[in-house]
Amino acid sequence: MGMRAFLMFGSSAHDMVEPHFLWVGFFVLLLLSIAVLPLAYEHWWESNRNKGIVAAVLSIPVATFYLFKGPTELLHPIMEYFSFIVLLWSLYTISGGIVLRGSLAGTPRVNTIMLAIGAVIANLFGTTGAAMLLIRPLLRMNEKRVHKKHIVIFFVFLVANIGGSLTPLGDPPLFLGYLRGVPFAWTLKLAPIWLPTVLVLLALFHWWDCRAWKREEESVRNADMGNEKIALAGSLNFVFIAGVLLATIFSSQLQKIVATTGIGWPEGSPYRELIMIGMGVLSMLFTSKELRVENRFNFAAIMEVAVLFAGIFITMIPALSLLSLHGGELGISEPWQFFWASGTLSSFLDNAPTYLVFATTATSVAGVDGIRELVASDGGAVLLKAVSVGAVFMGANTYIGNAPNFMVKVIADTAKERRIKMPSFFGYMLYSCGILIPVFIAVTLVAFVLFRSWL
Repeated sequence: MGMRAFLMFGSSAHDMVEPHFLWVGFFVLLLLSIAVLPLAYEHWWESNRNKGIVAAVLSIPVATFYLFKGPTELLHPIMEYFSFIVLLWSLYTISGGIVLRGSLAGTPRVNTIMLAIGAVIANLFGTTGAAMLLIRPLLRMNEKRVHKKHIVIFFVFLVANIGGSLTPLGDPPLFLGYLRGVPFAWTLKLAPIWLPTVLVLLALFHWWDCRAWKREEESVRNADMGNEKIALAGSLNFVFIAGVLLATIFSSQLQKIVATTGIGWPEGSPYRELIMIGMGVLSMLFTSKELRVENRFNFAAIMEVAVLFAGIFITMIPALSLLSLHGGELGISEPWQFFWASGTLSSFLDNAPTYLVFATTATSVAGVDGIRELVASDGGAVLLKAVSVGAVFMGANTYIGNAPNFMVKVIADTAKERRIKMPSFFGYMLYSCGILIPVFIAVTLVAFVLFRSWL
């Protein structure tokens, strides 16, 4: 999540250090650690200190290599990580002060409506903001249920990823396109792909949840929902969320100043981050502690994400460098190829720089000079749509495909009496491959093969 600054600052690929492909091994080892260690050493892995040890051991060799060979290429991911974690921390902290009260029960109908709402508001609050806003109420609604793991999995699919496809605020790759000249409203043209995909997944979820609901004890299914009126507490925090979103939008104007004057920090930093930190601090100051206690808010999830993604941001540098240098040699030219190439790599790498790499590759295929021109060209626009949809949709394929995925997992795993034992890294992929891959194949055939001329 965050733009590769060597591209932002105008450095050409020829100026980059080309690492040996074996350097990618540290990134692979970190992914395997995230996948295997929770299964082999569950209690040891629960400590954020131990996660930090693993991340440090694997990232220090990569950091040392780039410190001597290309310090600029090391500095930029560190700056990106700072922007990344500040955004997540601010949205996580602010949304933790909003409490949805009332007598909603976790029935299939109510759960489906909640996921549908989340998929829509993800375009306004971003996938991170929408996920952090709704995950706790969703867990509370289904607290008495036994069969509920699938609810959180579909929540990750719809709210933390696929839902945020219609605006640049929805997901980081689309915001990068906006900074590079894609019109703000252009992403609304993804609606013919977004809407059927969301509806299919909602229908599948409702069918699944109905079957799970029938397996619940009769006392759970017939529980009295009470007469408590639905109410929202801590609504002042919506002002702080608006502040974060405005800071994000305003950063694009600062980026234009950087582009024209050659001075300043990338993407409007550090002013944007200072505003976001300020919004988070104001939320902590002006939200009563009782509300956060009621929400069972703590910083466990954001701390775990901060530790692991620090290692991910460092160890993925060689992989992204090789992609940037040789992405044009992959031999992809058709929209469906761009969809799967950007999507597959976005499942394991940061989906924002992956988007930028393949959007740049698409400009070469379309024979245009930049992403702004790609939007206006006849054959280029559909390539950019394929890259955009692939990067956003397939971020749902793994826990590390998009940062909210991991945060939702941690919250579900650590929500005390509401705790839901989430699948392991590979266990989650069994769900995503079994559910999402058939849907993505249908998207490929319908949107990028049979009716690509309609897009």
